[in-house]
Amino acid sequence: MDSLQLKDRELDKEISKQDFWDDNDNATKVLKESREVKENIDVYRYLEGEIEDVEVLVELAGEEDDESLDEEIDAKISSTENKLSEIKIKTLLDGEYDSNNAILSLNAGTGGLDAQDWTQMLLRMYIRWAEDKGFKVRLLDINSDPEAGIKTGTISVEGANAYGYLKGEKGVHRLVRISPYNSSGKRQTSFASVDVMPEVDDSIEVDISQSDLKVDTYRASGAGGQHVNTTDSAVRITHLPTGVVVQCQNERSQHLNKEVAMKMLKSKLIDMKESEHKEKIEDLQGQHSQITWGSQIRSYVFQPYKLVKDTRTGAEMGNVDSVMDGDIDLFINEYLKGKKNGTFTE
Repeated sequence: MDSLQLKDRELDKEISKQDFWDDNDNATKVLKESREVKENIDVYRYLEGEIEDVEVLVELAGEEDDESLDEEIDAKISSTENKLSEIKIKTLLDGEYDSNNAILSLNAGTGGLDAQDWTQMLLRMYIRWAEDKGFKVRLLDINSDPEAGIKTGTISVEGANAYGYLKGEKGVHRLVRISPYNSSGKRQTSFASVDVMPEVDDSIEVDISQSDLKVDTYRASGAGGQHVNTTDSAVRITHLPTGVVVQCQNERSQHLNKEVAMKMLKSKLIDMKESEHKEKIEDLQGQHSQITWGSQIRSYVFQPYKLVKDTRTGAEMGNVDSVMDGDIDLFINEYLKGKKNGTFTE
């Protein structure tokens, strides 16, 4: 707390300077840091108050030999423990880009219409989780199918530590259910891949040669393939040395779509550089598929029983409906704890 309060005073002093807004990018960065520091201080003080309340209740119950307070004491202890667990998980988010916003790209895999429907279900799951956490969600790109679901979808999740929480969702997600698209009512297995990248801001320099880029424009389309505008405003950028492809169609103009697509490309290349332990972007070579099939990180079984199980950590949950409504904290938290403790490898 001493270091937090010192940091808080230093940031307040910097914010109060007359020339603070002369550098808008730096001002935004400082304000974000200040907000996070104040939130941490507030949470600590809140927990202090909750613990004091519990102590008073226990003392009161002991003095008056009043068992009617037991339920209230238990509820207070439980809520305080839950809040403390949240803070403990937050301390695990110490990676270089963990505090950044996140970009999630989802792709339908094998499984035909079921896989496309599954990809749309996963997209909804992540949106529900993010909104429940108070994060802002922006749809960057979506490729819908007129028959069912989506082939691809990309969103940005904006808020403190969004990437840190979501980075463990990267991988192949497997669905087992009785297919609504199969007239014989047989069980079907479908796959979708989730790619997670830290969103990088302009303060992080990424050296990308323009000669390494192939930029295509095309007409943006909405659900069912209906054209949402009459100009080629959607942008697809291919990074030729690596084969990485990014696209954006949901901004208002071609210029904005290109800007967002370039940010996505930078994020993807940085993510690849980190995961492959390369010193420079130029060291990345060859065709890179987003995720290889057959290495699912989690299975979602709807029939013959209901169970969601993470193959890396062993974490499982029987309430599949709750998971699909965004209740994925168990899997996120177990992944973060497992990575920190080295209890599993990927």
